[in-house]
Parts: sequence; structure tokens; C-alpha cells
Amino acid sequence: MANLTLKQLRYFDALALHKHFGRAASACSITQPALSLQIKELEAELGVTLFERGPRQVRLTHVGEEFAPRAREILRALDELGDLARASKDHFVGRLRIGVIPTIAPYLLPSLIRRLSELYPGLDIHMRETLTSRLIAELSEGRLDAAIVALPVSEPSLTEVALFNEDFVLIRPSEDAGSPVPSREKLREMRLLLLEEGHCFRDQALSFCKVQSALPREMLDGSSLSTLVQMVAAGIGVTLIPEMAVPVETRATAVSVSRFVGAQPARTVGMVWRNSSPLAERLTEIAGVVRECGLMMAAEAGRLPDPAPG
Repeated sequence: MANLTLKQLRYFDALALHKHFGRAASACSITQPALSLQIKELEAELGVTLFERGPRQVRLTHVGEEFAPRAREILRALDELGDLARASKDHFVGRLRIGVIPTIAPYLLPSLIRRLSELYPGLDIHMRETLTSRLIAELSEGRLDAAIVALPVSEPSLTEVALFNEDFVLIRPSEDAGSPVPSREKLREMRLLLLEEGHCFRDQALSFCKVQSALPREMLDGSSLSTLVQMVAAGIGVTLIPEMAVPVETRATAVSVSRFVGAQPARTVGMVWRNSSPLAERLTEIAGVVRECGLMMAAEAGRLPDPAPG
């Protein structure tokens, strides 16, 4: 039987993820030569080549592709043993890895991290901001403990906990402040600015407007809500943003903020984690803190003026 070490498996996993010796070494907090040596020793022990080395990046070989999920499963099982021990302690301590989608992270994280640090001073909080699809993949692989996303995600292996509902608001140029708020039918005729493909918020906005995502003719894409609001201020079009983003994104920008008449576009913000996680009880506590911060943000944002009928 090959004499493998957990250190080698962790370094292999990092290199398989980053596909670059420098970035993988940085993620593991070691030097690049040290990581390279460990990978060579792992390959020598197995008697196979796991990576195809290139000038700018590395790729998994066929054997490496088969080896990767098995190594990740071993590492995940090991992490869950540690989680089991942590969950049994009176105080929640150690590393907590939480993923957050980009349309929530900039607005919720400052208050959330501050509150978690107050309640759990021994907690080492690691935050990861990326798209829902990547968060779910990393959660399933054991790279994250939980994720804050828009529900539902509908993954049978994950526990979903709804935390709070949030309305979307309409952002228009400041000169439109006194104009009637358009209906969703009229909104479809306007130049609607949206986040680029892959963001769940884009799909939610399109769903409210009942617009097919394959209609780029009247729409422009942005990489962030901040970009969209700045484009609106420049007179390029209109957009929707979640209510929690209003205080940050409109604070110093010449735009008007309005609610829709009648049915409001909205999303449900929630937290998800693996069904098998030994930290489930602790994560339920964390979910309660996220809910508390989300509701506090809604209260601080206050009510927007009621819209004039369109």
C-alpha cells in the first residue's frame, strides 16, 4: 500500500484546485519549491504522473482526474472529524468557512462579521464571495462549511434554511424621480441593465419582468450592482437592485429609487450546508445571527416612498 501522507493530499488538492504551483503554494502557506517537492514525492510513491506541467499552469492527467475526487473525499471526512469534535465543545471555536453570493456579500458581511466576532471570539472566520453554482460545488466538496445564497437551491444533499425575504427596487436616473413607476410590461420596453450571466439575481430580475434571458437586444450587462447603478446615473438605462444594496450603492450617486406598484419582485435569502455536517446545530445558530443582521439592515434602510401609479 502506498505510504501517502495527509499533507501530500492537501497539497495535491490545492494544486488540483488552483492549477498553478505559485497560487497553490500561497493557499497552503508554504513555498513553491516545498509544494513541488511534496507533489513529486506523492507521484513517486504512487508510481504515476498526476499533473501535466505547462509553462503557465498545470493540468490533471487522466489518473489525476480519477485521483482528485477520492483525495477530496478523504480530506472532507478528516475535516468532518474535526468538526465533530468542535461541535461537542461548549464554545464554537476554530475555522468557519462561509460562502456568500456577490449581491449579498458587500452589504451583509460588515455587520455579520462584527456580530459573529462578538458572539464567538474564538471563531476563525473565512469568507468566500462567488456565484451560487461555485458555492454549491465547493460546499459539496467540503471546501466550505455553509453558504448564504438566494433560495431555493434544490440540492437534496443540502439543508436549506430560509432567513428573510427582501424586495427589489427600481433604480432610474435622478430626473425620473417624479415620474410614475413603470409596470413590468413597460419595463420590458426599456433598456434594462442586468448583471452578467451566472448571477442568480439576473435570473430573478428577468423572471419578474417575464423576459427571456436570450434577448440581449435592449439589455446591457454589468459585473456588479455598483457598475449597474453607475450606468443608470450616466443615463444608459434602468436596473433593479436588492433593498439591502440601496444605502451603499445610491449614497453618492445621482439616481432615484422607487418601489413597484402591486406585486413586488423579491428574493428569499437563506443559508445552506451539507446534510451530513457535524456542525449542523452550530450552523443553525449562525443562521440565526445572519437573520438578525439581515432584519437589522432592513430596519436601518427604512421604508422607501410609495410609488405613483404607472
